[in-house]
Amino acid sequence: MSVTLREKKISNGRVSLFLDFWPPIRDGKGGFTRTEYLKRYLYKPAKNKQEKEHNTENELFANGMKYQREKEILNELDGIFNAQNKKKDFVEFFRDLCEKRKESIGNYGNWLSALKHLEIFTGGKCKFGEVNEDFCLKFKEYLNRLVVQKENKGRGLSQNSAVSYFNKVRCAINEGFDARMFAENPLRHVKGFKQAETKRDFLTQEELQTLIKTPCDLPRIKDAAIFIALSGLRWCDVKQLTWSDIQHTNDQYFVHIIQKKTSEIIMHPLSDLAVKVLGKQGDLGERVFAGLDYSDRNNDKLRSWVLDAGITKKITLHNFRHTYATLLLNNGADIFTVSSMLGHKNIKTTMIYTKVLDATKIKAANLIDVEL
Repeated sequence: MSVTLREKKISNGRVSLFLDFWPPIRDGKGGFTRTEYLKRYLYKPAKNKQEKEHNTENELFANGMKYQREKEILNELDGIFNAQNKKKDFVEFFRDLCEKRKESIGNYGNWLSALKHLEIFTGGKCKFGEVNEDFCLKFKEYLNRLVVQKENKGRGLSQNSAVSYFNKVRCAINEGFDARMFAENPLRHVKGFKQAETKRDFLTQEELQTLIKTPCDLPRIKDAAIFIALSGLRWCDVKQLTWSDIQHTNDQYFVHIIQKKTSEIIMHPLSDLAVKVLGKQGDLGERVFAGLDYSDRNNDKLRSWVLDAGITKKITLHNFRHTYATLLLNNGADIFTVSSMLGHKNIKTTMIYTKVLDATKIKAANLIDVEL
């Protein structure tokens, strides 16, 4: 680790003073930097007594800053909080975290929405030193008021949107704590929002069969949807699936990928029906569902296809994953196996489908209609 005082020529025979760090240090925005300009300059050469005194004063200041930064870096290496980080901008830090999510369209949009509310709440600026337990509680109250407003007037935030936005801020605070931007984690005693239960539409086996027989104006969107219903893979993984990801051993086909959402490597078994939907194999580097992306046009084609099949449920590509989970459970698969097949990290996430299963059992129980 080294901090070097350097000079850069500027106008009128002067040099600007700056610190050069090696290796680079954290810049407080989620990145790293090698330079810190001190906004001080020297006359080179000094032509009179006044300029010499000016140089002496600024050299003392610059060397003092060099010593201070060396001490702060050593403290950070020893796990000691750097008090200088209190002055850095938390909103700017959050904004940079948003940009890192740009590759994931849905997630990026969610982060931007959270950023909008953080900017409204803070007025656009907030130092790390101002982010404490009280700040977290007040931001939570701000979101909660919007939830109540929506319940009363129809405008505001849904419960789950508030949960999502608060969790994004929590994530940023935790990343800031890991980067030693806080002396202690402000979230230590702050509880999150309770997630509201959502209705998870799914297709019955009969409805899925009807869809398979119903033509679609965009055959590849149909193929992708049916493949999700038969494999349970997330759309974000399906759309980037290549033929090299489809592997087989002893007549059993697998999808071997790194899941985008969890970053975990999986060997996901495919049924014979799911393999049949894939069709003829292409080049190994070619996408299985080439040309399919999340777009309004593709969503319109999907909706039209579902309506043409006489199904009035609001069905998206993600609902085909719900269909997979529900049909597995309804046909006798145990909850732990289904949880593993869906790639859930927590069994509680999968337990949501058991409520749907109860509903299908009740419906099935009333299928027998006789006169007594």
